[in-house]
Amino acid sequence: MNSPSVALIGSPVLRSRAQLVGQIPDHNIIELIDRLIDTVIANQGVGIAAPQISQPYRIFIIASHPSDRYPHAPTMPPTAMINPRLLSHGQNIVKDWEGCLSVPNTRGLVPRYQQIKVEYTTRSGEVKQEILTDFIARIFQHELDHLDGIIFTDRISDPQDLYTEAEYRQLIKKSTQKITS
Repeated sequence: MNSPSVALIGSPVLRSRAQLVGQIPDHNIIELIDRLIDTVIANQGVGIAAPQISQPYRIFIIASHPSDRYPHAPTMPPTAMINPRLLSHGQNIVKDWEGCLSVPNTRGLVPRYQQIKVEYTTRSGEVKQEILTDFIARIFQHELDHLDGIIFTDRISDPQDLYTEAEYRQLIKKSTQKITS
């Protein structure tokens, strides 16, 4: 299956609030989930939301895995989250690195809750509640923002926390070298 192209910053679908998904499971929704998974894998991302492939639905995929961009990311199989909600959060807010398939060549230090309690519906229609922490919680919050028309750069309050991809990779390389030496 060919993965759809990713909507880039400036596309109106990225600034619109996505609509709730009705009946689950639904054949069209399952196909959309499969397209999202194909797209996140093809682009070596750790998450993707339906608006990023120009689909205005409240669905996203979390697919965390270590990579050169996120060398310490935990491994999580691609997981579809339909009509996701943030139920509560801890008090601790942490600034850490984020990028976005829809905002190429840009990285930023974004403040996010370190621990969150969430609810979502699975592709089979089961409603789940989970507590997510650290990097997985960050991905959830980033993708949830996409469903509300928010892009990670909107969350950056200090312009000095915004970097090019090349600058980011140099910083990551230096920090990884310090850890291994």
